Amino acid sequence: MGMRVSILLPMTVIFFFIIFFGLVTPEAFYNAENAIVGFASKNFGWLFQLSGVVFLFICIYLSFSKYGKVKLGGKDAKPELSNWSWFSITLCAGIGTGILFYGIAEPVTHFMDPPKELGLEPGSEVAATFSLAQTFIHYTFIPYAMYSIIGIGIAFAMFNLKLPYRISSVLFPLFGNKVKGWIGDVIDNLCIFALVGGVAASLGMGVTQIGSGLNIVTGIPTGKGLWLFLLLLIVLTYVISSYTGLHKGIRILSDLNTKLFLALILFLLIFGPTAFILSLGTQSTGHFLQSFFERTLYTSPIDGSEWPRWWPIFYWAVWLAYAPLIGMFIAKISKGRTIKQFMIVNILLPAVFGIVWFSVYGGAAIHLELNGGGIWESIQTSGLEVSLFAFLENFPFTTFMSIVFLIGISISFITLADSMTSTISALSMKNLAEDQEAPGRVKILWGIIMAAITFTNLIAPAGKITAIDATKLIATAAGFPLLFFMFIVAFSTVKMITNYEKDNSSIAEKHTDPIDHETGVLLPVEIVAKKTSL
Repeated sequence: MGMRVSILLPMTVIFFFIIFFGLVTPEAFYNAENAIVGFASKNFGWLFQLSGVVFLFICIYLSFSKYGKVKLGGKDAKPELSNWSWFSITLCAGIGTGILFYGIAEPVTHFMDPPKELGLEPGSEVAATFSLAQTFIHYTFIPYAMYSIIGIGIAFAMFNLKLPYRISSVLFPLFGNKVKGWIGDVIDNLCIFALVGGVAASLGMGVTQIGSGLNIVTGIPTGKGLWLFLLLLIVLTYVISSYTGLHKGIRILSDLNTKLFLALILFLLIFGPTAFILSLGTQSTGHFLQSFFERTLYTSPIDGSEWPRWWPIFYWAVWLAYAPLIGMFIAKISKGRTIKQFMIVNILLPAVFGIVWFSVYGGAAIHLELNGGGIWESIQTSGLEVSLFAFLENFPFTTFMSIVFLIGISISFITLADSMTSTISALSMKNLAEDQEAPGRVKILWGIIMAAITFTNLIAPAGKITAIDATKLIATAAGFPLLFFMFIVAFSTVKMITNYEKDNSSIAEKHTDPIDHETGVLLPVEIVAKKTSL
């Protein structure tokens, strides 16, 4: 086992250049990000919107067709994790960070400031229903479909075709042996670049929210100094957790975090406006199902609203940026499961959880806003990151619950960075077996790089853009190249699974030479024959 110099060296150089560029000339850094995002939104916003629907329908097809019965790893493969651990890791790696930041902020924002072009009256019942339904769209089926379409492809390539544990392996049906060379390196580099941008966006949201919470609870002034301290603390924690490996750090953190999420839902159902929550949640779910395509594919081509750029397109870019590495991560923990089971645990269950979470917390926040809770005023004054703590001021045990949420936020972001650090580090290695972990020094390097990119992005020019908008810019810029890549992945995944099932033999056996598992190199048939005869 050694390092993939073709991955580690160029990516390290590129990221340190970006960090230097951002620290020395932050305004130019912001302008470059903004130019990329403007171009992507104007010319390819329609494709961002369409992508999630396409990936979701492919996943549904694979689940309910005859291919849903195919088991990852073959008929004798056994799962390595319990169903609960599998679900909790998937949930926390996917949307666990976002639901804590946007659980209050997004429903209240859409309720009080819906897109003017849609003609919704702020603060009305129609706006309330729209706000929850739109949030459901952003946090349920679409993101997990993006993760799962590549996750199932990587899992199938690794466990059924016995290809290396790499993102590029999913494109084997299209490129054959070339994914073992420079084409594979380009693919993996592209995915690492996008993922680091996506993680930087999430970590940026996390440290600003934790900073605001600490300011409210303890009075410590928030700002760049506190953000840097929190980043260093989070990096130290998630590198240590990542160092312990999948079956210790990530599993324990995910289990704890999911149970905490359930306890927080129960708390609000006991102390919140339960009847209102259930009523609005039910109505909004109906609207979500009825208007799914209309809301998911909204681009505003005539009115030219900026709303799609700052909300759905931002979200699709974040999920696309995460998709290859989260797909690689969830692939590794899915051995022994059928394709249908994979889709249920990686799409359906997290989507249902997302609907419940936003119905409870978003519904309670809207009820408070209708009764003078002041959450929107706090957002207008201090930013989205304070919304959760402004919300908690209206409930019993305010200080205690604020501390509990701070712990939950910290665990969520540590779990995300932990899983991504482990995955990027694994991708940086060559000949890494499916049950092996990357060396600690590689994990430390990537942990530092992701933290540095996060802080660089947070010091955007004061007065020009908020820290949260800066995270949206870097996420969209990072996810843009992955938009095209993911369509290729979807096609390749379907081809790989359907051809395997149709011919009852793997693509690797049918179209290429065998793999030497000691070196990870594809061997010519003649060499294999010689080895066999010896």
